[in-house]
Amino acid sequence: MTAAPPKIPVAPSRAAVVIVYTAAMCMNGLDSTIVNPALLTIARDFDQPVSAANTVEVAFLVSLAVALPVAGWLGDRFGTKRVFLGALTVFTAASAACGLSGSLTALVLARVLQGLAGGLLTPVGMTLLFRTFPPHARVKLAKVLIVPTALMPALGPPLGGFLTDHLSWHWLFFVNVPVGAAAVLIGLVGIREHVEGTRGAFDRTGFLLATPALGFLTYALGFGPSHGWTTAPIALSTVAGIGLCVAAVIHQLRATDPLLELRLLKDRSYASATVLALVTSAGLMGILFVFPLLHQAVLGASALDAGLSVFPEALGLMLASQVVDRLLPRLGPRRLATPALVLAAVVFAALALPAVAESTWGVRILMFAIGLVLGTAVLTIQIAGFAEIAPPRMGQAMGLFTIVRTLGGALGIAVTAAVVSALGASGHGGTDAGPYRMAILVTAALVALGVVWALRMPQQAPQPPVPDEEPAPAA
Repeated sequence: MTAAPPKIPVAPSRAAVVIVYTAAMCMNGLDSTIVNPALLTIARDFDQPVSAANTVEVAFLVSLAVALPVAGWLGDRFGTKRVFLGALTVFTAASAACGLSGSLTALVLARVLQGLAGGLLTPVGMTLLFRTFPPHARVKLAKVLIVPTALMPALGPPLGGFLTDHLSWHWLFFVNVPVGAAAVLIGLVGIREHVEGTRGAFDRTGFLLATPALGFLTYALGFGPSHGWTTAPIALSTVAGIGLCVAAVIHQLRATDPLLELRLLKDRSYASATVLALVTSAGLMGILFVFPLLHQAVLGASALDAGLSVFPEALGLMLASQVVDRLLPRLGPRRLATPALVLAAVVFAALALPAVAESTWGVRILMFAIGLVLGTAVLTIQIAGFAEIAPPRMGQAMGLFTIVRTLGGALGIAVTAAVVSALGASGHGGTDAGPYRMAILVTAALVALGVVWALRMPQQAPQPPVPDEEPAPAA
């Protein structure tokens, strides 16, 4: 009896791309959340205040955002394999440097290097993946895309707490080293190079505008709610970020060879997918931020219990990959994404009901449902939005999409934190559940807003190309 063939076409290069991409994105996704439970321990080890240890996360997030604008250009100019494996090598080496750090300054500098490499990994890795698989084959990639984006960030806090308690915080970073080294070796042997080439010179003006703009905006959105929007560093970062962002957009639209090809947004499907990435990422990151606070405020749960309360969301996302695999080819993007977003908004709003936070199983079921329905929408949108993007423009398209999605997540956290603060709760142990519930309703509204753009998605799923017919033999 012969074995059943795999569902994803696995030519050697394709298999290597899937393995290396998944390993790299799992490392990157895990590192975005794994350090949070260890910040207090790190501060104590280095005899520093917790506020100083927070720079470990600030450094990673800001440097990650700063690297995003140039990712597409680098991949096209030097080759997706070379840039992706180079970034993965740097990320792995920086992880080792983080684990070996003997001072807070050394740890922060290593996190900066890690963040810069991580900022290249996501857009260049997605470009490599989408260039390897044609549009009609990308439906099968839902299982690949969901693991690093759903499971790893959710595993980060409990895994970080476990390693810190039972080994040391140094192992938060050492776990990346063998995985990264193995992935680089597999990539060197199994992945074929693709150099798209660039038409003109490097857009220095766009780089000098867009890079600091993203850094300032990420810093302001991430720390404005906790530090205060009117404090000098946050206010200056907000003004500078918005001003540079506006200038960058104007320049990109006028430039002959822009760093970020904003004209790609003329493609209806891609533009809709990009806007949907913004609102869905804002809604998801907002709910994952604010609901654990509500859970603690209402039930007096511990931080670990509150973190575990949202873990079923990751399990729902894992199941969503199976749903998309089976239903997208039958229903098409519009008929699958639109009702999924409507259901997601309803489930989000249900989490704000007075009796829900008090019910452990109610919370778990609704969090699982969020992962299932929102994950179905997000995966559908991501696969369908790039169906009409030609391979030469994939690097630019993926870079812009990743920037918007990243800013959306930061915006969701900032908005929900601002709502909680404005309505009178501190966000750190207030007993009045009202502000938290209002913030949850805001996340539901963000997700519901996505329905407008989901209706602009194509009706039909990407189809395999029809082979040219052989000419009839001459009589």
